[in-house]
Amino acid sequence: MWISNAFAQTGAGSDSGGLMGFLPILLMFVVLYFIMIRPQMKRQKETRLMLEALAVGDEVITIGGILGKVNAIRDQNVIVEIAAGTEVIMQKGAVTMVLPKGTLKAA
Repeated sequence: MWISNAFAQTGAGSDSGGLMGFLPILLMFVVLYFIMIRPQMKRQKETRLMLEALAVGDEVITIGGILGKVNAIRDQNVIVEIAAGTEVIMQKGAVTMVLPKGTLKAA
């Protein structure tokens, strides 16, 4: 035939070749962990702590950009007053940020 058979080389360096071939994949996973996974876990922890510390009277911003004041807190829901006499019931997860006191009066 036109193509000759290829034979694998054997030698003293063949044992370290397996480890050296696996090292780039391991290095990519470590970089991925420190660049993407760890910061995301930190943000989730901060959001969870913010929602646990949510209290009546806090001024908040929702996912939709609505500013309001928390009037009541239930298990998974909050009642937010968005205007005088207008209250909205929404999930706690819809709250994205707690504002400093007095922010709504200034706006």
